[in-house]
Amino acid sequence: MPAYASVVIDVDSTLCGVEGIDFLAARRGPKVTAEIVALTDRAMKGEIPLESIYGHRLTMIRPTRADIAALATEYARTLAPGAGNAIDAMRRAGVRVVLVSGGIREAIAPVARTLGFDDSDLHAVSLRFDDAGNYVDFDRSSPLTTQPGKPMLVTDLMQEGRLSRPVIAVGDGATDAKLVGVVDRFAAFTGFARRENVIAVADMEVPTFAKLEQIVRGMD
Repeated sequence: MPAYASVVIDVDSTLCGVEGIDFLAARRGPKVTAEIVALTDRAMKGEIPLESIYGHRLTMIRPTRADIAALATEYARTLAPGAGNAIDAMRRAGVRVVLVSGGIREAIAPVARTLGFDDSDLHAVSLRFDDAGNYVDFDRSSPLTTQPGKPMLVTDLMQEGRLSRPVIAVGDGATDAKLVGVVDRFAAFTGFARRENVIAVADMEVPTFAKLEQIVRGMD
């Protein structure tokens, strides 16, 4: 019998070893990169709210469909070691696994499908493009563009019966840490980034997906 019925997994710097927005910024040169990386880091540390920079970063970068395709490739390339096996094992044990990310849905979807996630189990932010593949806007209705967005979304999923309790969430940033008190346990993932402010509020620290699997299945 697994210790948890459901698992909520972050994507950037958790499932995959890349911050998507930083990767896109790097395609616009060092000046844009420096500003975007600094903003992202401050948001992940909880120094500034995500909603204050979400649209600003995308407007600075204006990612094209080609940029998003390149990011999708990078997500696949940097998949956390053992993630696929761990997710498969958790599913076989009867655990529900979903992805919840403030990242770009169109970039995450290919690796999510490779890992066996239904589209309905990937929660991320969609972009709009024109017919030429140029950036137009992002889904401004998505709660995941805001600092309290993950707790709002996960609460809805639990209330709708799409996540059964007990629920464990795993992530590396300040927006993930907002899930403390919403889910039954929150694990700070440190396989790619170590943020002391997140670790300080977490119920546990998880360095690998193999360790996460053991915890979820009640083997640890």
